[in-house]
Amino acid sequence: MKTIDELKNEKGELDMNAIKQIIPYEHPFLMIDKVISVDKNKIVAIKNVSASDEFLKGHFAGFPIMPGALMVEGMGQAATLLIRYNLEEHFKKDVLAFKIKDAKFTAPAFAGDQLEYEVVLMGQDERGALVQAKAKKEGNVIAEAGMMLAVVDKKEFRSQHSPVYK
Repeated sequence: MKTIDELKNEKGELDMNAIKQIIPYEHPFLMIDKVISVDKNKIVAIKNVSASDEFLKGHFAGFPIMPGALMVEGMGQAATLLIRYNLEEHFKKDVLAFKIKDAKFTAPAFAGDQLEYEVVLMGQDERGALVQAKAKKEGNVIAEAGMMLAVVDKKEFRSQHSPVYK
């Protein structure tokens, strides 16, 4: 299995194909289109909100707006990538939301908007990580949240909580 650095292109970015090799998400629930930069302490990722995004078809009817919960999901997916970047053999782990704190939304996102997720690692150990996340549109913060994410052994967690993996 390739390391995350080996999946980066010549610009040091991760495209959607690379992202899907790192975190277990697929369309329509992948909320990141590319990663512009990632290092041990910070990640910057992009979500291009498109009129074809499924969630816009019913939220809100007649006034399509990206749900705030999906902005938090996008920040969480970026955080997952950042945490995995700091793990050896990250593919043997699952990174799970444990706590979301002080989520705030100050402006909406619509089709045609480009969101920039910026996540900073505040601390990490073998059990999980604490991050501070922001979603920006045109350089302005439109959502933010503190997050605690758990790091668990993939096989152990999945076999314990799903009959499919027993």
